[in-house]
Amino acid sequence: MGATARRSWLTLVVVAVLGLITACSGKVGENGRFGVVYMDAQGFYAGVKAGMRQESEALGRAPQLLQLNAQGDASKESTFVDQVSAAKVDALILSPASATASVPAIKLAHDSGIPVICYNTCIAEDKAREYVSAYVLGDPVKFGALLGDQAGDYFRSIDNSAPTIAVVNCEFVEVCIQRRQGFEQALKAKVPDATIVANQEGATIDEAIDVAERILTAHPDVDAFYGEAGGATMGAVRAVQARGKKTVVFGSDMSTEAAQALADNTILKGVVDISGIAVGKLAARAADQVRRGELTTYTVVPAPIDLYGKPEQGREWLTMHPDGVP
Repeated sequence: MGATARRSWLTLVVVAVLGLITACSGKVGENGRFGVVYMDAQGFYAGVKAGMRQESEALGRAPQLLQLNAQGDASKESTFVDQVSAAKVDALILSPASATASVPAIKLAHDSGIPVICYNTCIAEDKAREYVSAYVLGDPVKFGALLGDQAGDYFRSIDNSAPTIAVVNCEFVEVCIQRRQGFEQALKAKVPDATIVANQEGATIDEAIDVAERILTAHPDVDAFYGEAGGATMGAVRAVQARGKKTVVFGSDMSTEAAQALADNTILKGVVDISGIAVGKLAARAADQVRRGELTTYTVVPAPIDLYGKPEQGREWLTMHPDGVP
């Protein structure tokens, strides 16, 4: 099969078999088509999908969604973007896997006349201003600062003026670096002698468990973990549980497991969260505005940030999210 034939066949495959969702009756695709990329399979992205569907239904123009879980792989993302660009979707909505490696794919979509909407993560700002129409973003520095402030209050409450903190990170994306910066600034404003004793990558739960266990071996008396993302948070919680340590965890991204751990109030002492549902709604709205010519220049769309710092808030979250979709 020649290159042109392969390209045509792949385009047909995208249109025919990638996760298609139509939220209302009628001919498939009659309200347009969006290409959607989820960075991985964590619960946040299930919330994004649900939010996009809900907002599209509310707007009365629910598009067909062509979807990909990129699994953090910029090459998979690039192949998908190439396919949906050839299929001439009405918008590309994605959380890019890399601030740099994702640039060529996003440029391709832009050059193909397809509006690009980033959410959660994006490419470097100078390139985003050139190729991206909108970026749905919860301020990452504020995100980290809310949790750093919570951690500072906790350590003051137990009279620990010089706590040691280990970070389990997702710093292959810029927003996670900014989350840590916000966390450290707010923490040290409350407890100036706090010390970061380790900072290692562990974005998924399995990776984070291994990383947290190694950190606990090297620093058996570490006072707390800071998890920069959902997998990092719950991996640290599980590692502490397995070791029977008194170490506590401050983390990111609400989920059923996180809410249960917060309600238990033994290990997890605070969670900061940007609702995937809220982000999905904002992304769908931005895509619709771009499609109708109401949004014509690069725009940062602020997403709300929530802090959960009490056991009863964990229980409330479980009641409000019985399906576990954040």
